[in-house]
Amino acid sequence: MKSNLVIKSLDLAGLQDLAARLVRCLPKRLTLGLVGTLGAGKTAFVQAISRAIGVDAADVTSPTFTLLQSHRSGDQILHHLDAYRVVDEDEFLELGVEELFDDEQAWTLIEWADRVEGVMPRETLWLELRIEEQPDLRTVEFRTSDSGLARVVETALREMMPSG
Repeated sequence: MKSNLVIKSLDLAGLQDLAARLVRCLPKRLTLGLVGTLGAGKTAFVQAISRAIGVDAADVTSPTFTLLQSHRSGDQILHHLDAYRVVDEDEFLELGVEELFDDEQAWTLIEWADRVEGVMPRETLWLELRIEEQPDLRTVEFRTSDSGLARVVETALREMMPSG
């Protein structure tokens, strides 16, 4: 993305819409780095992605203590990781994440990914969720160094972006 793509003032329904739009356009293999303070909505966003591909969102919980949960819907696999309790990048790699990154049919979504940014794939799609002044609203900022992925995301989310 030439500059970061920002979508503001999303409520829970808006996060669901955002997830549904992304699911329709994302490649079969993708790593998503989720960043944000505690309570910003990282797990809620993963649940929205899960729901959009047909996984029961009730089955998707924060993997803070289990570190990894995997879900399947049709031929799409969703690996959900949490790096919050990981000591460093070496410990993160010891979890076998490189195999997950290479899985051709999987989205690997990592909460607190900024803690292990140095070992994340170059083409990671980064999402930063921020709580707005109104605590039930979120701003979501996207960034990636993969220009093809950037175009796909910008096209999918065009209607949600502010005009001007």
